[in-house]
Amino acid sequence: MHIQESGQLDEKILNINFPLPISFYNMQNKNNSNMVEINHNNENGTKPEEGSHLHIVSHNSTQCSHCDKAFSLNSKCIKHQRTCSVKKSHQCTRCEKAFSQNTDLIRHQRTHTGEKPYQCSQCDMAFSQKINLITHYRTHTGEKRYQCSQCDKAFSHNSNLINHQIIHSGNTGEKPYQCNQCDKAFSRNIYLIRHQRTHTEEKTYQCSQCDKAFSRNSNLKNHQRMHSGEKPYQCRQCAKTYSQKSSLIYHQKIHSGIKPYHCSQCDKTFLQNSGLIRHQKTHIREKPYQCSQCNQVFSQNRHLIQHQRIHSGEKPFQCNQCDKVFSRKGTLKQHKTTHTGEKPYQCSQCDKTFSHKSSLIIHQRLHTGEKPYQCIQCKKSFTQHGDLIRHQRTHSGEKPYQCSQCNKAFSMNSNLIKHQRRHLERDHINALDMTGFLKE
Repeated sequence: MHIQESGQLDEKILNINFPLPISFYNMQNKNNSNMVEINHNNENGTKPEEGSHLHIVSHNSTQCSHCDKAFSLNSKCIKHQRTCSVKKSHQCTRCEKAFSQNTDLIRHQRTHTGEKPYQCSQCDMAFSQKINLITHYRTHTGEKRYQCSQCDKAFSHNSNLINHQIIHSGNTGEKPYQCNQCDKAFSRNIYLIRHQRTHTEEKTYQCSQCDKAFSRNSNLKNHQRMHSGEKPYQCRQCAKTYSQKSSLIYHQKIHSGIKPYHCSQCDKTFLQNSGLIRHQKTHIREKPYQCSQCNQVFSQNRHLIQHQRIHSGEKPFQCNQCDKVFSRKGTLKQHKTTHTGEKPYQCSQCDKTFSHKSSLIIHQRLHTGEKPYQCIQCKKSFTQHGDLIRHQRTHSGEKPYQCSQCNKAFSMNSNLIKHQRRHLERDHINALDMTGFLKE
């Protein structure tokens, strides 16, 4: 390692060359006690090219020698230089991304091809990256290396620990910082400031496939994944992939089981503040969304859309393994387990297993006797929300299931199916009568 002073030490600028294969250097400027930690390795473990330079400006500022950017932290400048100084000669043929190493390109291309070469020996899960397989394997071994410093809980994944620590932080989900140009609100002022730039900044980055434009190139790249289908963010526990990092972070909370947002009026908890807000409408009974065909009202627009499919008969969700179609995405997911036969959720009080966690929760109410869904008109309670909805039709008189042959309507789909069988039986008898099979 060669250190050449540029002028006197008072100028606080050092030129550092990296001709030697050394992993870390720690240097301390005795005059101002600023510690400079230099990671000699690139992100992929390779050494930077000989002759690469780093200018360190010690007055709490570090400047990149390849461009004029300056950073308050040395570590940020070092991270920046990995992408700034290294020539990216390996370009992806499917998108505009380029990489300094061919191994990085190969790893990236799996986001386009969907290839998952790393197979778990304990289950059928496969991953595009080896590190994701290693992390997933902890779900089999039970290893929990991430310990909470404020309680005794331990977790197998760092993301689960981070989600858990929200409970200790006292985060209530409150968002007091409101944007004065739109309805968005934020928990911290810095997030509001960052958001407000989207209103003022010129949108110079135009998508080539649609009319959308963005103020930042990074936002354009995130958007373009909608067109390309690229999903570079993979969950290390279940191999699911996402196009946005925020979607992956939200998904990972499902594995941790932590729901930090608590309803102040009941015991329900939620993964996100938006879920809590939607739920709280059920307490104040605000139902602004009304069906135009039967006058039923809903607290959420998505519930109205789902309900309207009963009238229209629309079933937009089709199984890719058989011809069955469904009106709800959740019903399709549940149906798909009939093809795989997988039932990973087992009841702790009996030997029954279930393909979905929600089915296990409903089943466990048979053991506990819990009936959380209560009718507000007659105080009858039910174990399932669907049972409550069907019961409420006895009060409202709603009959959303209509026969297409005789206009009769029913409050329950099962009654409609029974009724339609009678039409089939009559049609069958009439057909036999016409052919003479019923004549003596």
